Amino acid sequence: MTTPVQGTTSNWNVPNALTVLRIVLVPVFAWLLLANLASPSMRWIADGVFILAILTDMADGKIARRYNLITNFGKLWDPIADKALTGMGFIGLSILGELPWWITVMILLREWGITLMRVWILQYGTVMAANMGGKLKTVTQAVALAMFIPGLGFLPAWWGWIAWAIMILAFALTVYTGIDYLLAAGRTRAAYFEAHPEERRR
Repeated sequence: MTTPVQGTTSNWNVPNALTVLRIVLVPVFAWLLLANLASPSMRWIADGVFILAILTDMADGKIARRYNLITNFGKLWDPIADKALTGMGFIGLSILGELPWWITVMILLREWGITLMRVWILQYGTVMAANMGGKLKTVTQAVALAMFIPGLGFLPAWWGWIAWAIMILAFALTVYTGIDYLLAAGRTRAAYFEAHPEERRR
């Protein structure tokens, strides 16, 4: 769940460049989704940009692991880039009235809350990397959004049923993994003070 803060790999590498590209694509995706509300073709283009951005997430992770290019910059900013992209997807769909706001608010509170917690836990000398549950959550969110973005009103009913089933699964995984990360952060903090009892008295 946690990894000690370390590493001398340069931040100037391909995985980090793909992370930055994903961040740059967020406003492009937002404009395509929200500026052409009645255009099915533009909704598909928005979906294409979203999927392209998600694929950069898959690519940067594989490249980083294969060539040992894992950096603390990537550990922190890769999930932030993901959350900016998927967050825009959820917010955009709620603005369009195609996804209830309570789902979007709950997901965003969890996503950004855990991101802030990751930053906070750095004071204990640890970077919390994504675990398997978190990765599965990210995948299901991405698939659900990719199915919603073209506009369920423009698509067959069976598409909507599948999209909603995946969205419900993504929501459940989002809540579950959020609780899991909170528990892991508590264990990390406790372990730190056990190893450094003098810090507790400060």
